[in-house]
Amino acid sequence: MTQPPSQRFFHATHGWQGSAWQADLHLAVDVDGRLAPAAADAGEALGRWVLPGMPNLHSHAFQRAMAGLAERRGPGSDSFWTWREAMYGFAAALDPESLQAIAAQLYVEMLKAGYTQVCEFHYVHHQPDGTPYAQREAMSLALIEAAKEAGIALTLLPVLYMTGGFDGRALAPRQRRFGHAEVSDYVRLLDALRAHESADLRVGIALHSLRAVPEVAMRTLLAIGAAQTGPIHIHIAEQLGEVQDCLAVRGARPVEWLLDHAEVDARWCLVHATHLTGHETSRLARSGAVAGLCPTTEANLGDGLFPLADYLDAGGTLGVGSDSHISVSPVEELRWLEYGQRLLTRHRNIAARGAGESVGETLWSAALHGGAQAAGLPIGALEAGKRADLLVLDDEAPLLAARDAISAMDSFLFAGNAPLVRHVMCGGRWVVRDFHHHDEARIAARYRRVVERLARG
Repeated sequence: MTQPPSQRFFHATHGWQGSAWQADLHLAVDVDGRLAPAAADAGEALGRWVLPGMPNLHSHAFQRAMAGLAERRGPGSDSFWTWREAMYGFAAALDPESLQAIAAQLYVEMLKAGYTQVCEFHYVHHQPDGTPYAQREAMSLALIEAAKEAGIALTLLPVLYMTGGFDGRALAPRQRRFGHAEVSDYVRLLDALRAHESADLRVGIALHSLRAVPEVAMRTLLAIGAAQTGPIHIHIAEQLGEVQDCLAVRGARPVEWLLDHAEVDARWCLVHATHLTGHETSRLARSGAVAGLCPTTEANLGDGLFPLADYLDAGGTLGVGSDSHISVSPVEELRWLEYGQRLLTRHRNIAARGAGESVGETLWSAALHGGAQAAGLPIGALEAGKRADLLVLDDEAPLLAARDAISAMDSFLFAGNAPLVRHVMCGGRWVVRDFHHHDEARIAARYRRVVERLARG
């Protein structure tokens, strides 16, 4: 049998490196799916515009199947909290089989949109009554298998979820399948999942929120060996109600309290962090942690707007995620990250902090860097040693006609809604060619069967 070549060689007319386009970029891909140094010689032509794949730093995969089902006004005032009740009802119907089908469909959509990695913030652990599955990690394994089917890199973040509020109340009946009674139970799940780690899978930890993890439990978890490596994610300061409750019970705002009570550093990703004071903004930036922003979900839920300009001026690190998946597009996340600021300030080009800077280039570069950091994987750059995760834009797209290195990125992000990601490579494997995922028909057919069954109850 003929052995595969030790390396494959590619050439891009323009490749994104650091924060700019490099002309005439040559790439080599090793058999292990990593990028390697390449001499300036012939290789397979990729196209005019080649970018690193975007990490998606925050996902609740199951919520993709309920997108669009919570947009009718209730009898009172709708908010995040009324949406959450609808989400609990949907989550109650899931089992490992249905979760895998939904997640695989979602991950195919992510790849086609330009995400080549996803951080899965996973809290649907147990059976609906809170009883563990015979294999305690069954729901997590469904996500791992879904990622393998789609061919996307996965950072799995099993969530510690213990209480129903800052006052320590017990979990409500519809929250019981999320919870762990003891930190030791959660650690056993974590240990079981880390046995599955590979080049395509990283396992980190997640604290659902300060309201769901008591201080003693947080300290216990962060002190054990299992928490000393890998990324740490947490929902924080998403809603004003959360901020007010934290002030009432813990005497400090959520981000302020966390920074005072944990060694928050570059391993941490603070998801949402929407409601910050100026002091919290500068402290978060100095910590080196990632602000995990999900603009389309934050808009859909009426959360509020992150203080982007102040955070960038303070040198903060950020990335984007699609969270509840009412949109699955890094372009739209970055577009609405900028547009929200424009609506708030009534000015334009907010993310570009200096004269002559590009909004698109600033945001894409920032999200690549922050997303890679939050994922804990060697991704987010077309550099030797990184995973060969890359996007090839459509040379034939009218939206990119007559664009040069000055205007290409801004046109990609702001010029329209036609799909521009033509080919996608993930870990050295082509998973999307000519806008089509290699297994999308089978995965979509199974997804339809599953959601139709869930709809029937």
